[in-house]
Amino acid sequence: MFDSLSGKLEAVFKKLRGRGVLKEDDVKEALREVRLALLEADVNFKVVKDFIGRVQERAVGREILSSLTPGQQVIKVVHEELVALLGGTQAKLHLSPNPPTVIMLVGLQGSGKTTTAGKLARNFKKDGRRVLLVPADTRRPAAVQQLITLAKQVGVDAYSSTEQDPVVICRQAVKQAASSLFEVVILDTAGRLQIDEPLMEELRQIKAGVKPHEILFVADAMTGQEAVHIAEKFNSSLGFDGVVLTKLDGDARGGAALSVRAVTGKPLKFTGMGEKLDALEPFHPDRMASRILGMGDMMSLIEKAQASVDQEEALKLAKKLKKNSFDLDDFRNQLKQVKKLGGLESIMGMIPGMGKMKLPDAQVNEKELTKVDAIISSMTPKERTDYTIINGSRRARIAKGSGTQVQDVNRLLKQFADMRKMMKSMTSGKMGKMGKMFGGRMPF
Repeated sequence: MFDSLSGKLEAVFKKLRGRGVLKEDDVKEALREVRLALLEADVNFKVVKDFIGRVQERAVGREILSSLTPGQQVIKVVHEELVALLGGTQAKLHLSPNPPTVIMLVGLQGSGKTTTAGKLARNFKKDGRRVLLVPADTRRPAAVQQLITLAKQVGVDAYSSTEQDPVVICRQAVKQAASSLFEVVILDTAGRLQIDEPLMEELRQIKAGVKPHEILFVADAMTGQEAVHIAEKFNSSLGFDGVVLTKLDGDARGGAALSVRAVTGKPLKFTGMGEKLDALEPFHPDRMASRILGMGDMMSLIEKAQASVDQEEALKLAKKLKKNSFDLDDFRNQLKQVKKLGGLESIMGMIPGMGKMKLPDAQVNEKELTKVDAIISSMTPKERTDYTIINGSRRARIAKGSGTQVQDVNRLLKQFADMRKMMKSMTSGKMGKMGKMFGGRMPF
């Protein structure tokens, strides 16, 4: 989502870093370009104006301009102000000391409330908490069944009722949760295609009836500034405690993520990075600011690796890398690990200085994984260990045995050769230092 903005900001800062001495006019010219980049990214005009004003006030000070590295100092100021714009520190959910904690999800129809409810339930279950999902959207066809299906996939309970009044459903569900020792109750409320008074009145009644500990406004990041305007209206009519931005993995310009905190005064608490139930991430302002400025996000990558990687397999891989004996069986296993981490492009975007690297065939999808598995399975053990012996006749045999084309085999072998080179570079020099951050284990 932030690729375009990151590219433009990187170009601006490259000019600043290239100058040994900065004058006030140099800083102002750079900030004019930053302003344009933010406006083109659909960031709220007033938010941009205030942001640039704060940066300029700090960046033209004597301490900055007279420093040995003025360009780096200006970038540091931009980073700090961007972190402040995004909320400063991570805003966590407030859990009640007396369970159950009641979380109410609100937002327009199609914003992703029901899917977000399932994702939140999964996160709480991973933490060992008993969760009750409550389908309180009785208007949208199949909404109740969708939430029940998600509950089964996650492995949590869903509240069942023949009642049609959402307010009564929520009250009864919270009462049952308390008596049945559930620790978290997630209310999936109704939405509309646009805000109307009957919807807001229904939500106000639910709020008054169950007194939720957290009200989360769910917004579609792809709608840009419209999501921010809707958030303002929900906040003034109902009030909420935090924002969940869905579809942040899309190709919108990202203005909503940069504007919503400043406009509503409410923190961004989670971001949805895809449709899968594990694609909900806590929002960290400092990490997002670093990614926007092309500085990477090593902490998120490390956390993803720790959650997804089989540590025993990772240790075996580390030994093979040291011996330079990484083979096609290892390649197949690592492609599966890469997919768990969100794909190779996602990983590279989190590594400082590597976000703009374009790797061939970096996207790994289910169909390709099936094809890769078939091709490698059609090889002999010797071929999987030493790919250099795979000549033309062997390639034809492998293609026939896997039901693919020779071109597919050729492409796989090229991908493997490219990955071997990348793996080799990651065990030495600058990239070797990064490996130590994982305790000597790389996540792919």
